[in-house]
Amino acid sequence: MQKILVTGNGPLHGEVAVSGAKNAVLPILCATLLTEEPVTIRNVPNLHDVQTTRKVLEGLGAKVTTDEKVFGTGLESFMTVDSSTVNSHIAPYELVKTMRASVLVLGPLLARYGEAEVSLPGGCAIGSRPVDLHIKAMQSLGAEVVVEHGFIKAKAKGARLVGAHHSFDIVSVGATENALMAAVLAEGTTILDNAAMEPEIVDLADCLIAMGASIIGHGTSRIEIHGVESLHGATHDVVADRIECGTFLVAAAMSRGKITTTHSRPETMDAVLDKLREAGAEITIEGDRITLDMKGQRPKAVDVTTAVHPAFPTDMQAQFMALNCIAEGVGIIRENIFENRFMHVSELQRLGADIKVEGHTAIVRGVDQLSGAPVMATDLRASASLILAGLVADGETLVDRIYHLDRGYENIEAKLQGLGAKIKRVD
Repeated sequence: MQKILVTGNGPLHGEVAVSGAKNAVLPILCATLLTEEPVTIRNVPNLHDVQTTRKVLEGLGAKVTTDEKVFGTGLESFMTVDSSTVNSHIAPYELVKTMRASVLVLGPLLARYGEAEVSLPGGCAIGSRPVDLHIKAMQSLGAEVVVEHGFIKAKAKGARLVGAHHSFDIVSVGATENALMAAVLAEGTTILDNAAMEPEIVDLADCLIAMGASIIGHGTSRIEIHGVESLHGATHDVVADRIECGTFLVAAAMSRGKITTTHSRPETMDAVLDKLREAGAEITIEGDRITLDMKGQRPKAVDVTTAVHPAFPTDMQAQFMALNCIAEGVGIIRENIFENRFMHVSELQRLGADIKVEGHTAIVRGVDQLSGAPVMATDLRASASLILAGLVADGETLVDRIYHLDRGYENIEAKLQGLGAKIKRVD
């Protein structure tokens, strides 16, 4: 099994291109099931989760073609999906178990074919992410849904789903996406209240609109969808990955360096950029370029509380914990989204971090120097935090179980090498 070896090597400097967002491209690929015409998605990152989604689509009978194009350090940039050949409405356990986002085929299959069978998802171990919110949304739109033998089995009561007013019990990105995709072909108008407002929701809606959907309010807590008879083909560029961008910026801040991210979307990153400024970074924004300059100074500890967008994203919590580990002062981190998302704490402690956990709160006291050691990744963002810590630790840090990393970061070691980091993949 491959590992990543990181050697502390001083400040990072240079430019790095940000890839398309993992959390945007997965639902957009599922949305291609909503039309018989080909849909071309551009700025597609070459990630393990993207390849899994491709296998799910092909397993349903869709034809998927790609065009490799150099972008930054290499990007599988184009992916065209032709769903006119879909001949199955069953998403099997073998594929769905490896990636929770596979449940996002539920809404499109139900909307276009009137029925769907989707295995209950697996995925990472950061906590419970129940599918009941997805099921309730489908039921609101007129579907009969049962869960049996490990499958969500849904069927439209009539020829089409029917628009409805649905309010989510809690804010859920995935359930909002599933409901949004199901509603675009439903008869009549659908109102989704307490909807997620993430940039990835906006990107999905923009893609659906390009395909002929009628949607307003995306990016707010109330989304209004007027169902149409059918959607058509389109071309859509995936939004930049705000989490990958934030990860590189935190790496630069931790190393007291200066980097510029290109192909960024700064307007999606206010909460993260504000915390980096609080940590002492000078941030300059020019179009799609974000420059962070620490001017050689040690970062200051920051308090972080995760919450739904537009608040601080849970997917950046682990990276800021790593920053606090070597920052000046004490930082308090409160995790309000996932109950098991402090599993990286014990691994950071192996590197010499001073962290005390009390329930959903971690108290991090910055130390002058971390010390390299063998560590183990427990989830996608935890793996990134361990690499960041290794970049500033004394000696070598060997990160195991990096298959988590490949789910959401495209060739991260090459991108960090381009910034001067000493990092490589080893067997």
